[in-house]
Amino acid sequence: MPIKVQSDLPAKAILEEENIFIMDERRAMTQDIRPLEILILNLMPMKEETETQLLRALSNTPLQVDCTFLMMASHVSKNTSASHLNKFYVEFNDIKRRKYDGMIITGAPVENLEFEEVNYWPELSTIMEWTKTHVTSTLHICWGAQAGLYYHYGIPKYQREKKLSGIYNHKVLNRKVPMVRSMNDYFLAPHSRYTEVRRADILRHPELEILAESDEAGVFLVMSREGKQIFIQGHPEYDRMTLNNEYHRDLKKGLDPELPCNYYENNDPFSIPPLMWRNTANTLYANWLNFYVYQTTPYVLDEEA
Repeated sequence: MPIKVQSDLPAKAILEEENIFIMDERRAMTQDIRPLEILILNLMPMKEETETQLLRALSNTPLQVDCTFLMMASHVSKNTSASHLNKFYVEFNDIKRRKYDGMIITGAPVENLEFEEVNYWPELSTIMEWTKTHVTSTLHICWGAQAGLYYHYGIPKYQREKKLSGIYNHKVLNRKVPMVRSMNDYFLAPHSRYTEVRRADILRHPELEILAESDEAGVFLVMSREGKQIFIQGHPEYDRMTLNNEYHRDLKKGLDPELPCNYYENNDPFSIPPLMWRNTANTLYANWLNFYVYQTTPYVLDEEA
C-alpha cells in the first residue's frame, strides 16, 4: 500500500522507478481511509538521500502513510538547498499544536560533540519532550537513538577508539516482542558511528528492554516497555552504496578511514557491495508501523492540543 507524498518531491520519482507504490496528494484525497500521520525530523546532512531511504523503508505495509518532513529552525543546513527545505519541510512552530501517529528522529553527524554542545540541542530537547504527549510512538535512529536515550533516561554515550563502520551480525534477544516479529534469530545491519551507548547503562532502567545486539557492534535495538519510544543504534535504512559513499568521502578528506567491515566483496572498495540487510529494514519499519503506531493510535487525532 502507498506512501503519500507531495507530487513533486524528488524521492517520489526514484521510488516509482523501483516499483514502490507512491501515492500523490491528489489521488490520496479520493480515498476514504485515514492515512497514518508520520513526522520525520531529518537531521542528516544529505537530506534528499535520507528522504528516499526512509520512504522506501516505510512503504512495505498495507497502510497508507502521510509523511511530513521537519527541520530545525535553530540550524542552517549546508548540504541541502534552501528551496528544497522551504518547499518540502516545516518547522516545529508550524506543527507543535498537532498530534501525530508516529515520528522518526534520524541520526546526525554531530556525535563527537557533547549533546549540550550541539547548536540545536535546546530545540531538539523541546521536540523530544513534546513527543511524550503528541506522538503515539517515536522511532530514534543512530545518533537520534543516543540523543533520545540521553534525554529521556539520562543514558550517556561513549567515544569509541575508532569509527564503527560496516555490516554487522546481530542476535534477537526476545522473539515474543512484536517489534522483532518475523525476524531471523540473527540478522545483518549497517552501522556508521564514532560513539556508542552501553548495555550496562541500559540495564539500569527496568522500563527499557534490549531487543537485539551484536558482539562486535554492541546494542542495536532498545524499546520502552510500552513501545512509545524505540531506539535503533544503527542504520537499517541505508542504501547499498551509502557506506561506500561515506568511505570515499572520508578518503578525499584525508581522514584515512578503514574499510567498512563485512561490506565489500573481497574488500575491494571499487566493487559494488552486496545488499544483505534490506529485509531486516523492511521488517523493522513494518513492525513499528503496524504494532506500535497503527494498532495503538486513536482513529481521530486531536489536531489542537
